[in-house]
Amino acid sequence: MISHRFSNLPTTPEAELSRRIESLQDHLVNQGIDGVLILQNTDLFYFAGTTQQAHLYIPNQGAPLLLVRKSLERAGAESALENIRKLNSPKELIQHLAAAGLKLPQSLGLELDVLPAALYESYRRIFSETRIVDVSTPIRRLRAVKSSYEIQCIRQAADLAAAVAGRVQDLVQEGMSEIELAGRIEAEARKQGHQGLVRMRGWGGEMFYGHLMSGADAALPSCLASPTGGPGLSPAFPQGAGYSRIKAYEPIIMDYVFAKNGYLADQTRIFALKGLPDELLAGHQAMLELQEAIRPLATPGTPVQELHAFAVQWVRERGYAECFMGADEERVRFIGHGLGLELDEFPVLAKGQDMALRENMVIALEPKLIIPGRGVVGIEDTHRVTANGLEPLTSFDRAVQIIS
Repeated sequence: MISHRFSNLPTTPEAELSRRIESLQDHLVNQGIDGVLILQNTDLFYFAGTTQQAHLYIPNQGAPLLLVRKSLERAGAESALENIRKLNSPKELIQHLAAAGLKLPQSLGLELDVLPAALYESYRRIFSETRIVDVSTPIRRLRAVKSSYEIQCIRQAADLAAAVAGRVQDLVQEGMSEIELAGRIEAEARKQGHQGLVRMRGWGGEMFYGHLMSGADAALPSCLASPTGGPGLSPAFPQGAGYSRIKAYEPIIMDYVFAKNGYLADQTRIFALKGLPDELLAGHQAMLELQEAIRPLATPGTPVQELHAFAVQWVRERGYAECFMGADEERVRFIGHGLGLELDEFPVLAKGQDMALRENMVIALEPKLIIPGRGVVGIEDTHRVTANGLEPLTSFDRAVQIIS
């Protein structure tokens, strides 16, 4: 089934897929669930190593079965799984399970956080004698802790993010529009191997490469669950770069995600032509100090809400509470988020979130000041959780980059 036409594509190692599947099967056994049907693209990639149009059935014991509608040839080349077969219609699912020697599950897990209601009803009809349960949270918890293979993938994306940031000084010109600068930076990212899509799990979550904004426009709120929004180009996609011109002495925020072989690195850096007012430089420095203060506190076992509470108190004591992570009612209630194959993974560093950090979670920590009428300053780095706190994976110079 493996085609030499796709032999040059990077693939997920078989041992990596086996580890992930076995970890999920442990949960299924503990919860008395007979099997899961994986449908969402990111979860398919995580467990099968492919995003071809397919259904992945994972029993609580034994080998999984990958049933592919399109393209079977590519799925065979991309996935290290052994049992890969053609599926003409979901109505054949039970037939295929029987042919593979698998019993009809009495309880079946589905990703109910992302599965559309109409599809849920169709699978309920197909598995009419089966109890449907939600396995989205355990899957997300499993994916939150990264393997050494995944961390290496994220490191590679982080290195490329630094390479792209290093090109900004050669690409920016006073008077050019934000969207033109964004296009130049995004072209550079594409040359470096950016996959061109940043995946998000949350319903309605949409992201291109990220946000490139300048001056007061960067402080405009928008629909995305992000401290920054920006004008965008129209109400059809109201975030990110717009038509405003790049001016001297105004902050230019480059909040971009590098996506390489599926894995993400999130990095924010501030640039400015000729300089910035002292007030903005001081605010940026404060956010750098806050990130440094949080890093040693973020050890395995620490509840994430404690880190959020620490940050809120820290900025309150220093007079930045009114513009920390947004202004007034537009303020977001988190200071960081997990990421890996998706930008909005567990954990969320927010008030009321009782999830504890675990070693080798990967989180983007993003303390920022959003100052209406002035712009945005601050930082975002992707980190690995270690026994000693947060290890930065993104590495580009964190100071404001003054371009003369």
